[in-house]
Amino acid sequence: MTRILLVEDEPSIVGSLSEFLASEGFSTDHADGMKSAMEKLAAGGFHLVLLDVSLAEGNGFSVCSAIKGQYDIPVIFLTASGDEASIVAGLDLGADDYVAKPFRPRELVSRIRSALRRYGSSSVIALPGQVTVDADRGAVTKAGAEVPLSALEYRILLLFASNRGRLLTRERLLEDIWDIAGDFVNDNTLTVYIKRIREKIEDDPAHPEIIRTVRGLGYRVD
Repeated sequence: MTRILLVEDEPSIVGSLSEFLASEGFSTDHADGMKSAMEKLAAGGFHLVLLDVSLAEGNGFSVCSAIKGQYDIPVIFLTASGDEASIVAGLDLGADDYVAKPFRPRELVSRIRSALRRYGSSSVIALPGQVTVDADRGAVTKAGAEVPLSALEYRILLLFASNRGRLLTRERLLEDIWDIAGDFVNDNTLTVYIKRIREKIEDDPAHPEIIRTVRGLGYRVD
């Protein structure tokens, strides 16, 4: 399971964000300042750091600099400081992304997964039916042959691939596609796109074995 260190000194944010990330399949721990953050990172096992700029002990910029000086791990800033100078300062220190509060939780999860993919040892995700999704190349293959997908079809399939074994409701799919693409996709359009994807990757689209329908709830890729 992916472990995230949340460096934040506001208890209400720690509680709500940890609960949400847990519902998305992430394991979280938290630190309220630079000292405790570095101690927990030294113990190992973390895959990503969510870091607030304003901390009671030190500030996020110094924490980011210390993390990047010792670890090869993605860091995403969470802050109410949306000014350009703060964004540039954070990125210059090696931060991988910058999300201004208030943020949409789904958008944050999309950015977390994107950062994790960039740091992953392999960008290729294997699915049933000899289907693979290469997140770096933006390519899908079946039995070694490339599958032609539109940009939105690819984004939908990548969402399924990144959430293997987990139920994705239609509402969740629509919300995540909106966050990632900024395109308007309604419920009927989503049905059409999933049908098209199945026609391209399933051996028998009428009886899908990759993108399975969970009746009344949504879809799941095992």
